[in-house]
Amino acid sequence: MEPKEDTFFFDSYSVLPDKKEIRFCYKYRDLKFTETIFIPEAIPSSVNSVLLTKVLQNLHLILGISYYKMHCSKKIIIPYSLTPEQAQFWNTVYTKGLGEFFYRNKIDFRGLINFPYVDKPNIQPRRLSEAKKDRFLVGVGGGKDSIVVLELLKKEKKEITGLILETGGSHIQKEVARAVGIGFFLVKRQLDEKLFQLENIYKGHVPFSAIYAFIALLVSVIYDYSSIITANEKSSNFGNVNYLGEEINHQWSKSEEFEKLFKNYVEEFITPSIDYFSKLRKYSEMDIAKMFIKYKKYFFVFSSCNRNFIIKEKANKKWCGECPKCAFVFIMLAAYLSKKEVVKIFGKDLFNDESLISLYIDLIGKGKMKPFDCVGTFEESQQAFKIIKDKGEYDNDKVIKAIPL
Repeated sequence: MEPKEDTFFFDSYSVLPDKKEIRFCYKYRDLKFTETIFIPEAIPSSVNSVLLTKVLQNLHLILGISYYKMHCSKKIIIPYSLTPEQAQFWNTVYTKGLGEFFYRNKIDFRGLINFPYVDKPNIQPRRLSEAKKDRFLVGVGGGKDSIVVLELLKKEKKEITGLILETGGSHIQKEVARAVGIGFFLVKRQLDEKLFQLENIYKGHVPFSAIYAFIALLVSVIYDYSSIITANEKSSNFGNVNYLGEEINHQWSKSEEFEKLFKNYVEEFITPSIDYFSKLRKYSEMDIAKMFIKYKKYFFVFSSCNRNFIIKEKANKKWCGECPKCAFVFIMLAAYLSKKEVVKIFGKDLFNDESLISLYIDLIGKGKMKPFDCVGTFEESQQAFKIIKDKGEYDNDKVIKAIPL
């Protein structure tokens, strides 16, 4: 398939009377799509209505990426007036955020995404500043990174609340939040069923962390939070492969580039009163693993396996033991914990699984390419393997014997 000449419409959004359900509508040809966001408590009447409108308009634009990518129409129609600077932001988010998707589907993305703009909009975007309580909304992903962030903030005695997006694996995120001892907001995202039913459409990765950022912004505006804190590490800045002159990064919406773009966009076009940053930006995966192993009470609560968070599937265990994320986290923990502890966490010894050898070779940079998953750099994997080999606990395992360090 080739990108279509047809038009994709960002149709409208509506807040339902109960003030807890918001619907976002899109159109392509004779197809209509509706995505619904359910928030845990009704929108208070005290919320600044102009600010709320700005947030909902932008949330409408980011949620549309899941429906736009089905056909990748060359023309986009939106019901809002964007400045050239705003349109460029959205061009960048869609182009780079869909990088892996374009690569896998062999789509030439060059010049494809063009959000419409008005040189002099009738209503210029205004920054709305309002006093916010000094409270922190923290993403709870269920993995080691968000646990480290939550523990750091607890030590700093910050007023924190977790944010969880309800998916197939949100039970893990809830367990983590309860183990940390914090309250949390549970936001449900209900995608249109046609996403999973239609044939002859493009399918693939979307920038989940960008979607999460705009949902977190909505929650912060509605429930009065001054900062949105993520657990995105330094390693997320590094891509996987070059395609048509662009570095394709599975983790682009977790990168420092996206963080700065989003932070500046919110400050300039929505409100300067809500900050957005990663507490772990300066740390490597190995730094974070060292911090995490201090908190043994989470060893059998957390999970970083992304198969737990696939929207239409239910995982029956915390670790699948087959994916790049499981393999990578096993390396990180094996560098600092005993073999007995790591095997107990995962339920099996991943270094003795012959089927994973090629995956581990990819992780150290001596295979095909860096896997499309939230994994660290080649150098981090190599460093961890050297520590593991020096310890000698896994010397007889098949993976360790096969890794060409």
